[in-house]
Amino acid sequence: MDINKRIDKYKLNPAQILVLGFASVILMGGILLSLPIASKSGHSVGFINAIFTATSAVCVTGLVVVDTATHWTVFGQTVIILLIQIGGLGFMSMATFFALIFGKRITLRERLVMQEALNQFNIAGIVRLTKYILITTFTIEGIGAVLLSFKFIPIYGVSKGIGLSIFHAISAFCNAGFDLIGNFRSLTPFADDFLINMVISFLIITGGLGFTVIVEVLQKRKFSKFSLHTKLVLYITGILLLVGFIAVFILEYNNPETLGKLTLKGKILGAFFHSVTPRTAGFNTLPTDKLTTATIFMTMVFMFIGGSSGSTAGGVKTTTAGVIIFTIINIIKGKEDTEVFNRRIPREIINRSLAVIGIAMVLVIIVTMILSITEAGHSFMEIFFEVTSAFGTVGLSLGMTPSLSIIGKIVISLTMFAGRVGPMTIALALAKKQQKNKGLIKYPEERVIVG
Repeated sequence: MDINKRIDKYKLNPAQILVLGFASVILMGGILLSLPIASKSGHSVGFINAIFTATSAVCVTGLVVVDTATHWTVFGQTVIILLIQIGGLGFMSMATFFALIFGKRITLRERLVMQEALNQFNIAGIVRLTKYILITTFTIEGIGAVLLSFKFIPIYGVSKGIGLSIFHAISAFCNAGFDLIGNFRSLTPFADDFLINMVISFLIITGGLGFTVIVEVLQKRKFSKFSLHTKLVLYITGILLLVGFIAVFILEYNNPETLGKLTLKGKILGAFFHSVTPRTAGFNTLPTDKLTTATIFMTMVFMFIGGSSGSTAGGVKTTTAGVIIFTIINIIKGKEDTEVFNRRIPREIINRSLAVIGIAMVLVIIVTMILSITEAGHSFMEIFFEVTSAFGTVGLSLGMTPSLSIIGKIVISLTMFAGRVGPMTIALALAKKQQKNKGLIKYPEERVIVG
């Protein structure tokens, strides 16, 4: 019995298929990483640690319980980067990639799952879009790897330098945050390096924009011709990058543990990079645990928002936050509709945005409460930061991850999974059935007092 027949037998909807698909990839990755051959010590890292690492890789997060460079063998690191690539593109995009190679026909049900995975409004042209996504992804990652090799090869030699360039290019574009620098340092040794900062930042931003946005920008190239979705993504992304840069530059300028010890060039690069990385990337050039409280809090807000819909990023997404922000602005102006760039956003999208943010906030609150009990040795700020980072699939940490308890690792793994798949997708997957005949029956309207 093939996969489509099994799906038909159990009547799985696209959301359920996505959830089970990601879970299957994580399980396979966890099994491979638990093998002794994956660890340099020759001993298994343990199933829980392996599953945690696989979840972090597939969910393109970057939270790690063991150092990626010093613990894992080449086999283990290869498994991790493959999981990152699958998780970044989405398992359906990778399945489509192999189907196209072997000439397999893409069924209607598979197209529906691809539509759900890419957050498209219809299935028309979904296979063609997936082809563009695959070509664009591999091209951008390839360019990034070539540029990074100019820095890594002189430092680490040809073979290791090429390996590091490819690994970090994929990890950055997929917003994963895994690194091979060693000893949990991430990119801090390159805090004032222009090439590393700019290339990694470009890959992070591009991967976080969303595949449909990248394709549309490459095809239309003019802002006035872009769809409302693309305009909103670019607008909100630009604002977050600008606000983040200015805030970090001011807040950390005299902090001797972060920007204070750098040159003016290093301060600018450090502030810019930290405005980029909380958008679900996970790399850091500044020691996260040394940041001021104000910067840490701003970082958590950025992590909660995350990247854009249909991208490699997590969080509630820039468009979701944008819709809510513009709705509030229009309400203040006394308008009944949410208007953006001379377009009106449907009430259905606004309701969905409210649901996504509401579910996300409840999830973060509940997980934070659970970890406050299981990880009693850590401060509230460390726990709250860790949970927000896991949900936003960011990978930044205040140093708490390696010391998580078994329950803590399981809870954070589930949070990363929810953040990558999306709270609404999981909610739909858990729902017994979609509401039928909606709108045929309406109850009487009655007002309540709010505010």
